[in-house]
Amino acid sequence: MKLLVLGGTVFVGRHIVETALVQEHQVTMFNRGESNAELFPDVEKLTGDRDGGLDALAAQVEQGRKWDAVIDTCGYIPRIVKQSVELLKDATEHYTFISTVSVYADFSVVGIMEDDPLARLETETEEITGETYGALKALCEWEVQQAFPGKALIVRPGLIVGPHDPTDRFTYWPRRVAQGGEVLAPGKPHAPVQIIDARDLAEWTLRMVTTNRNGIYNAVGPEYPLTMQEVLDTSRRVSGSLARFTWMRPEYLLDQGVEPWTDLPLWLHGEEYAGMDSVDNSKAIAAGLKFRSLEQTIGDTLGWDDTRPEDLERRAGISREREEELLQAWHKSAKFNGERKSEPRSEERRR
Repeated sequence: MKLLVLGGTVFVGRHIVETALVQEHQVTMFNRGESNAELFPDVEKLTGDRDGGLDALAAQVEQGRKWDAVIDTCGYIPRIVKQSVELLKDATEHYTFISTVSVYADFSVVGIMEDDPLARLETETEEITGETYGALKALCEWEVQQAFPGKALIVRPGLIVGPHDPTDRFTYWPRRVAQGGEVLAPGKPHAPVQIIDARDLAEWTLRMVTTNRNGIYNAVGPEYPLTMQEVLDTSRRVSGSLARFTWMRPEYLLDQGVEPWTDLPLWLHGEEYAGMDSVDNSKAIAAGLKFRSLEQTIGDTLGWDDTRPEDLERRAGISREREEELLQAWHKSAKFNGERKSEPRSEERRR
C-alpha cells in the first residue's frame, strides 16, 4: 500500500513506520524534520508544519498525488487537524487517527466502551493540559470523522509503553526494580493496570488499515486483568534483581506531597479514576488486537533503556533520594504504630 504518515519519527509513529517498511509498504512521511531526522533515510520525506505550513504536502495533492491510506500519529489541536483532513480528503480513501482513551468524560465508570460519553471543553482553548488533553483529542476525532464519513479509523490507546518511549511513564518501573534494593510501591498491589506495547499497537493498526477497517476501537491491553503487583514482580523476575517492595498507603503518599502518575507512574488514586485502567477492549480484541508477553515488553524496554545516557534527565518518577526519604519516614511511622509495612527481604522469601 501507499501510506502517508503524519509524524512518524517519535515513539508510536516511529514503530508504525518501521512496521510498515518491514511489511514492504510504500511510505511517505510528513513532519517538521526536527525529531530523529536521521531515521528512515530511504523513505520519502515531506517537510513542513501542520499548523499553516502544509505547502510541501499541498503541492503533492495539487499535482494529483494520492495515497491508499493516511495515518495521523500526531494530531492534538482540532483546528490543526482540520487543516490536514481538509487538504487530504480527496487524496486518500482511508484516514486513521491515533487518539487516546483520555477522550472519555467519566473515568469513575469501570468498563468504558467506545460509545460512552466524551469529554468536553469547559471553555474554548488550544492549551494542552491534563484537564484539556482528552477533550481536545475528542474534537480532533470529530474533525476526522466529518472529513472522512465512513472512511475513518479512530484508535484509542491507553498507556503506550515499550522501547523509544520518551515519557518514562512505564520505563521508570522496570529500570527502578532492576536497580534492586527497597522499592517504594504505591497504593494497593492488586490495583489494575492497562498498557499496550507500541509495537503491538503499530502492527494491529496497520492490519486494520490494510484491511480497510473503520470505526472506533479502544486499543488497550493486555487481554487479561493485569495488576501493579504483577508489573513489579515481572520486572524483578526479568531483570534478575533482588528488589523488595514496600507498599505505601495512598493517603500517606498524598500527605507527603507525592503526585500520582507523575512522581510514581501507573498509580492513580480516587474513585474518579476507578475506570481509567479498566477500559473495555473486547471490540479491538475481536478485531485481531494481540499482545506480546509482559516479560518481552519489560525485557525490551530495559534493553533499550540501557542504551540511553546514564545522566539523562527522566521525565517521570521520583529520584532515589526522594524515595529514600519517603521510605525512612514510612518505616519510622510503622515502628511507632506497630505495623509491618514492607515485604520480607529476599532471603526471608526463600525460606
